[in-house]
Parts: sequence; structure tokens; C-alpha cells
Amino acid sequence: MDYKVFTGARIFDGERFHEDSALVIGNGRVQAITSAGSAPDNAEIIRLDGGVLSPGFIDAQVNGGGGRMLNDEPSPESMYIIAEGHRPYGTTSVLPTLITDVAAATTAAIEAAIEAVKANRGVAGLHLEGPHLSPARKGAHLAELMRPVEDSDVKTFIRAREAIGTLLVTMAAEQVTERQVQALAEGGVIVSLGHSDCSAEDADARFDAGARGVTHLFNAMSQLGHRAPGLVGAAVDHPSPWCGIIADGHHVDPRALRVALRAKRGDGRLFFVTDAMSLVGTDLPSFTLNGRTVYRTKGGYCSKLTLEDGTLAGSDVDMASTIRYGVNILQLPLSEALRMATSYPARFLRLADRGHLTPGNRVDLVHINDAIEATGTWIAGEPST
Repeated sequence: MDYKVFTGARIFDGERFHEDSALVIGNGRVQAITSAGSAPDNAEIIRLDGGVLSPGFIDAQVNGGGGRMLNDEPSPESMYIIAEGHRPYGTTSVLPTLITDVAAATTAAIEAAIEAVKANRGVAGLHLEGPHLSPARKGAHLAELMRPVEDSDVKTFIRAREAIGTLLVTMAAEQVTERQVQALAEGGVIVSLGHSDCSAEDADARFDAGARGVTHLFNAMSQLGHRAPGLVGAAVDHPSPWCGIIADGHHVDPRALRVALRAKRGDGRLFFVTDAMSLVGTDLPSFTLNGRTVYRTKGGYCSKLTLEDGTLAGSDVDMASTIRYGVNILQLPLSEALRMATSYPARFLRLADRGHLTPGNRVDLVHINDAIEATGTWIAGEPST
């Protein structure tokens, strides 16, 4: 076996830091984390200039990047462009995300994901955000395309999950029954509640039936009231759901995020998603979403994306920026901010072979400097360009 050894940086294994250590890899898999002075004979030494070597970042909600939206062309090539658009910012695994669209687009996205996952180019699965959402909490989605889940949809999603491997579906609690949630969960589909105006009681019932997560906590959902806790209250109080958060300085006030981070109980955790649109990795001033122009406005922590009426339309943030936001604005330890971009999303998505640098896992890596900027990435042990 040909070995490579990474030295010169602190190593974050997905849970904790290793000081004065080296990462040994072979055949695209982690072999060991060992002392900095030891290495297999004839190993290739890769010396890093300080900083942190971490599992590559995992993004469960990526609508676009590199100038391409998945909805514009739900094809394998679009998925590769999106993944490559986010790689300079440390993301090595993405779930390209199709927002509410016509049935033909959903079918095309499923077929594209089946091929793209096999290509080992950073596409880890598929996220379908709609059409089973609530018009009352539509956000930038088209309400006229939203509808309840039918039993035929359940069968379609289970078949798609079997072919793709990882399928995440965002649904409003009021558009899916407990029986349907249970069937989807038993079929391996990851159900996430979002774009929902449901009560906390209805959310709890779906979590108990097998819904595993909440999509962009606080955004496009019933809010926390002292007598009506809504989806937000249920999400942080129920012990099982994992909650994606958009940490870009626009979607949620940092005080609300800090409260949610402290309040979340149980096994589920909060983790970072970008909800990124096509402009990430480009200098373009705008793009088109379902025939409507979305404008990029500079300023703040990162640029803001809005429709003409001011409605937020996804984000312009990358994963490295969310980690910086977590450390600098949310006051998280770097270790926890890194977990929120590596091991937590890996656990939520059941990607057992990534997110942790444990023996046998994939060698998807990012090197970040002291300013938490990505300086290099590797997929299956090979450097990305």
C-alpha cells in the first residue's frame, strides 16, 4: 500500500484536536492518527504550514454554486459544478438541493443524483426541498406548486433513496401524515420538517413517527411563543431532531441562534448549512429563480440575496464563512464550530464513512489557516483543483 502522511498542522478528527500528530492515509482511506515523528517507510510526506487539518465540510442544503442552480438544469453536470463551486471554501460533500418545482424536475434530479453519487466528485446525495411545503410559509418558493404528500410519493422517495443512497426530503408537517413519515423513515428516507406553520404538537407527532430533522431552523416556520411554541419550540425541545441553521448574519439574529444552541436537548444537534444559491464562487450581481430575479446586495457579514419585494432567497454564504461566524459571532469554540460542519451533518445524514478521521473512513479533508480560511482540500486522498 502507498502511504501519505500529513504533518505540520493540528489535526481535528471530527470530535477533538490532536496536537503534534500526523495523519496517515492509504488507498484513499484513513489509516491512523499517530505521533508527528513516526511514519511508515517510504511514505509521501505532505507538510502543512500550521493551521488545522479537518474532515472536509459537509453541506446538506446547497441550491447552487459556481454560477449554476440545480433547478435550472437538474443534471449530473450541474451537481458537479455546484460541488466544485463550493470546494474552494472547504466543502467536500454536498447534497445538491432542488427547491419546489414541477414533477419532471424532481424526476430529473433523482436520476441525476443516482449518477452523480457514483462519480465520487463530492456529491453525497440529494435534498428535495418541496413541493410538500406550506403556502403559509413559502419563503421564496412558489406556493402554486405546493401540495400534500400522496402515498405514491412515498413509494417514489423510497425507491429513490435505495438508488441514490442518501435522500433528504423537507416537508411541512401539515402536508404529510404520521403514517407517511413512519413509512418514509422505515424506508431510509431522511425526513426534515420545514416551511411549515404547524403547531408544536403536530411537529412532535412527526418527530415521534420518525422525522429526523428541521430545515433552516427559525426560517419559514411557526415561531416560538410562550403559549404556542410552534415548530421552533418543538425542534429545540424534542430530543431527536437535528436542526440545520443558516449562519450568515441575515437569516437569523445571532442572539436567537445562541439561545437555540444553549437550549437544544437530546441527541440531535444544530449544524451548519449554507442554503447557498448559484452566486457562491462568482462575481455575478444577480440570478434568476423560477423566472424571478434575485439580487445580490453587498454588505454585512456576507452579501444578501433577495427577491424584488425584499424576500430572502437563499444565501450567499460558504461553509468556511459559517464556521468563522460561529467562532467570531456566536462565540463557539473552534472545535464545536468544526463539528457543526463535519461530524454533526455526517451523523444527521448517516454518512458513516465521512465527517470523522477514524481508521477506514474516506480521506475527505480541508486545511484551514488561523483565519479559518480554506487553503486546500482533498477528496478520497487526492488534492482538489
